[in-house]
Amino acid sequence: MRKPSTRRSLLTGAAAAAAFSLAPGSARAQTPARRYQPARHSQDEWLDAVPGTHRTVIDCASTASAGAGILYANNLYIANAKGYSLKEPDVAVVVCLRHFATVFAFNDVVWGKYGQALGEAVKFTDPRTGRAPSVNLLDAAGYGMELPNGGITIASVAKRGTQFAVCDMATNMLAGLIAASTKGVQEAVYTEFVRNLIPNSHLMAAGVVAVNRAQEYGYTLLTAV
Repeated sequence: MRKPSTRRSLLTGAAAAAAFSLAPGSARAQTPARRYQPARHSQDEWLDAVPGTHRTVIDCASTASAGAGILYANNLYIANAKGYSLKEPDVAVVVCLRHFATVFAFNDVVWGKYGQALGEAVKFTDPRTGRAPSVNLLDAAGYGMELPNGGITIASVAKRGTQFAVCDMATNMLAGLIAASTKGVQEAVYTEFVRNLIPNSHLMAAGVVAVNRAQEYGYTLLTAV
């Protein structure tokens, strides 16, 4: 039978060992915390290739926010030039077109052919006619404040250097809806969409993934509403 004094000495020794392990000078206390580093993937390398010392990703998920996102992109160039004397290459801007905003990632070729179906799919009409557009209205001049982009076109911000992250999930979804309404083939419609993306476009697995990856590459998130 173990003597009480022996048991007390064992407990005392265990307590002392625990105290030592938590002491400021102990090896365990000195072990540095692991610093999180996001994984890198070849699909996202373009995000690091965009020139600029200030990075912003603008998240657009609706038809209204897509227009606002184009306007915000333009504002970033103007404000940085006026307030900081920065040039356009100093400002890296990525506009993410996802969910219903994805329809504006397609050029006039797509809108000319599928405008009616696209407009019905996302409940978007030309503010002047009340009908579905036959062109990408965010790249059309002359609408001014009738649209959320305030007259700033896709082409104008693309010329300044804005890049577009396009949601592939939404592109597939829209291709399916358009194929169903036009009695077409989803894969064929999808191929047309991909061949007719707006300038500076990068098809991403999903828009939500693009927003995540951009932040991992140091882009500040700006949500368009």
